Amino acid sequence: MLTRQQLIEELSHTLGKTKVLKLTRILEEQHFALRDLIDITFDQDKVIGFRAVWILENMFLKDPEHYLNDLKYFASRFKGVSNPSCMRHYTKLIMYMTDNSSPASVRQKLQTIDLEPVVEQLFDWMIDPKVKVAVKAFAGKALFNLKDRYDWIAEELEGQLQIFLCDKSAGMRSAAKSTLKLIQK
Repeated sequence: MLTRQQLIEELSHTLGKTKVLKLTRILEEQHFALRDLIDITFDQDKVIGFRAVWILENMFLKDPEHYLNDLKYFASRFKGVSNPSCMRHYTKLIMYMTDNSSPASVRQKLQTIDLEPVVEQLFDWMIDPKVKVAVKAFAGKALFNLKDRYDWIAEELEGQLQIFLCDKSAGMRSAAKSTLKLIQK
């Protein structure tokens, strides 16, 4: 049985995809608490935090319905994410959770959770010039997914995406263009 401290020790060593998948399988088999893994993503050592969130993403995406009871905790910690490497995975996860292709049980559970702090954080990351393009792109798609839940999102998001159409980054312009098309349908 891998303890939290043993996991942190494992995460302090270089990991490749094979090792991440192996650790993911071990943690799933021993029913390692997703909350504990979420907490490790906030480790002071940013590399450990990144490796933990990589495993978190793998675990959640493999069996999202297994972690329904952890969604509220995930959302409650979302606003505290400051590690740039973790932002990408957190936004990717919330984008997936809120997408129509996500299991209905996940989307239903999210309906019972106050996601306004998550929405605020997503907008904050979108306007922060230091935040990476992938985070902004995932944030834009997650906000699009939440536009029917919070009716004010669509207008705010559209305005922000219009600004991104003038961005220097081709990736940001492309992401903005594709999300704008979805909004304007």
